[in-house]
Formats: sequence, structure tokens, C-alpha cells
Amino acid sequence: MKKYFITAIAFAGIAMSSFAQGLQRDQQFWRAPDQRGINVFETGKEDSVAFDGMRVRVGGHFAQQWQNLSHSNTASPAPNANGVNLNQLIELGAGTNLATANLNIDVALADGLRLNLVTYLSSRHHPESWVKGGYLQVDKLGFLNLGNTDWFDKYLTVRVGHMEINYGDAHFRRSDNGNAMYNPFVGNYIMDAFTTEVGGEVFFQSKGFLALVGVTGGEIQGGVTNPNFRKPSFLGKFGYDKQLSDDLRVRATGSIYTTSGSNRNTLWGGDRAGSRYYLVMENTLATTAGNFTSGRFNPGQTDNITAMVFNPFVKFKGLEFFGNFERSTGKARNEADDRTWNQTGADLVYRFGTAEKFYLAGRYNKVSGPLAGSGVEVNIDRVQVGGGWFVTKNVLAKLEYVSQNYNNFAANDRFNGGKFNGLMIEGVIGF
Repeated sequence: MKKYFITAIAFAGIAMSSFAQGLQRDQQFWRAPDQRGINVFETGKEDSVAFDGMRVRVGGHFAQQWQNLSHSNTASPAPNANGVNLNQLIELGAGTNLATANLNIDVALADGLRLNLVTYLSSRHHPESWVKGGYLQVDKLGFLNLGNTDWFDKYLTVRVGHMEINYGDAHFRRSDNGNAMYNPFVGNYIMDAFTTEVGGEVFFQSKGFLALVGVTGGEIQGGVTNPNFRKPSFLGKFGYDKQLSDDLRVRATGSIYTTSGSNRNTLWGGDRAGSRYYLVMENTLATTAGNFTSGRFNPGQTDNITAMVFNPFVKFKGLEFFGNFERSTGKARNEADDRTWNQTGADLVYRFGTAEKFYLAGRYNKVSGPLAGSGVEVNIDRVQVGGGWFVTKNVLAKLEYVSQNYNNFAANDRFNGGKFNGLMIEGVIGF
């Protein structure tokens, strides 16, 4: 209770200070934290906000869910030394989940130079406030007094820091702890490609074409120990994004992420804030914080990994399609051979009403591949159906029905015959 009281006081003080000083203004080369940020991927090169001195913009995101999910399995009993059946699922009922909150700070340091910092004030996995990550973004070089820098200012963007890496396009649409404003659904994909790593990226944009190259330390925290296990990670992206007419926008990108070795790679386990489907398919010993990835699947490719994804996006008037077709190959250090996992995701969203303030949405998601150790080929599929209402550009209400099935897991595996389904309601605030 003390933590939440302090958090509330801090947010109130920040908000009052920001309002008094007029700091809640838009910034250069920046993604709006509200409805205006929907379907924004990388920030563009259009310089639509004049720089008139250093400015600090303080904002936040809040999210709260009501959950009514049920789950079941057919796994055989697996008692531990104390006689507890590790395959018996915990009893679930309807109720509210933990309220999550992000503190967002963006600083316009110079013309075309911006600092971003995101702090999780309340998250499922960590009871304390902690920094998600931050980066420095460079879109113009005038502050260096190098002369004519149009070659950079028109086409290039550089980001450096401990930041969310730009692998694929799904991470632009996912829920990020308190920030669920850009996600038309409540949950993210089953295999959730998201991590923060220390590194840098160079991004090129011209006439709809885009390309990115980047290099990182390959791990969520970095470090200097175990040097024989630590190898750099490389990422790349190439694509096309164009508003072809007033009614039609087309975007298609292909991305790759690869490392030859890692002390502990977290491309599939980098979200330390946790999933939205609390305690589904967990046993009776589970806790909300300790079992924070319930409903997701991590293939465990924590040593070497090469992941590739193709993301098409089409928006025609109010109808939009987003696809996520992914393959990830790699292994943990104690495995002899690489394993390959595939993921298919297809989102269909229809936005309507004044300023597209309402939407209906459906998603199909499936992952398949061999389990570590046994090599048994399994698959997990999910359907999400729902909709949302932007009460204002800063306030979003969502409703979702979700159904997920676990297939071909062994009889002694907790996921044998596993499934969960039910309703989710989520409220989101972003400013």
C-alpha cells in the first residue's frame, strides 16, 4: 500500500508540475502516447514540430484488467517430495489483476536530438519501480555544427542506448506493462519477441523504403563475466511503408535477429513485466509474480539463435490486417542440436465511428516446434475476439474473449490436454 501511495503522489506531483510549466507538448520525431500513436511504427523523418529550446515531456500509461478465465488439463499426477501434485492446476475465479503503470520521460535536447526513458512504476513481476530502458535518438546533425548535413537529416535516424530492439513490427503493437494503448487486444502473441539490449541502430527511410542495421550486446543486462559465452547480436530490417491513397496504406517488412552465442539470450523472454492472463495453466504452487509469463511460450533458445519474421500490414479505410510469420532456430547451451519453432499470427481489425473511436478485432495465433530435452513436437493455438472504445484519445476500454489450446504434450506434462478460455476487460490511460 505504501508503494502505491508514493507512486500516486509522485505522479500527481509530476502531472501538476508539467501542467504548470506547459511541458506536455508534442516533440520532434516522437510517437504519441495516446490514440494518435496507433499504427505508428518507426518514427518518420517529417519534422513537424519546431525546436525552440530544451523541453522535457513527462507522461504515463496505466492499465487495469478484470479477468474471468477458466483452465483445465488431462495430465497424469506428478507428486513432488511433499506429495503436492505439480500437474494440478491452481483454482481460478473472476477478479481484477494488478494495476500496472509506466512513467515516460522524453527530452528534446537539441534540434533533432531526443532522449527517451521509460520506468515501470508497477509491474506484475517486480514489486519495486525499475527502469525498462532508455535511448538517445538522433534525427538531425545541426547541433554538431558540421555544415550541410541534409544527407543525414533527410534519410537517417540513429538510436543508441539500453533499449527495446527493433526486431519485427509486432513489438510496435504489443502491450508493454502499463502501455496497452497500441494493442487492439488484451494479450500479446504466444511467443512474444521483445527484449531490451545495449546497442545501437541505424535506420534509413526514403520514398517509402526503409532499412535498418543494428548491433547489441545480445543480453538483457549485459556484463563482463563469462567472456567466452558472450557474443554480439546483429539485427536487420528491410521493407516498404507507403500511404498509397487517402484510403489505402501498405507496409511490408522482413527482419532478422541473430547471435552465435550468449550467456543468456532473452529474445523470447525479455518481458519482465509479465503477461495479461494471470496464472492460467499454472500449478497450485504458482504465484502472480513468480509465474509471470502464464499463457505464453518460450522455446528456450538462450545460447545461439537466429530468428526471422515477415510482417505485412494493410489498412484500407477502417479495415486493417497485420500478419506475423516467424521462424526461430537455436538452442540452449546444454543442447546438442538446434531446434526450430514457427509462429503464425494474423490480426484483423475494423475501426469505425468518428475519428475511428470504436473497433472490432480478431486474432489467430499458433506456435509449433520441438520441446527441449524430449524433442516432442507440440503446438499451441489461440483465438482472440473483441473490440474497443476510445472514450477520449487518452482513454481506451477493451473487451476480449480468448481461447487457447495446448496440443500433443506428453501425458506427464502439465500442458497435456491443456486449455484456457474466458473474458477479459481492460482499461488503459495514456498521456
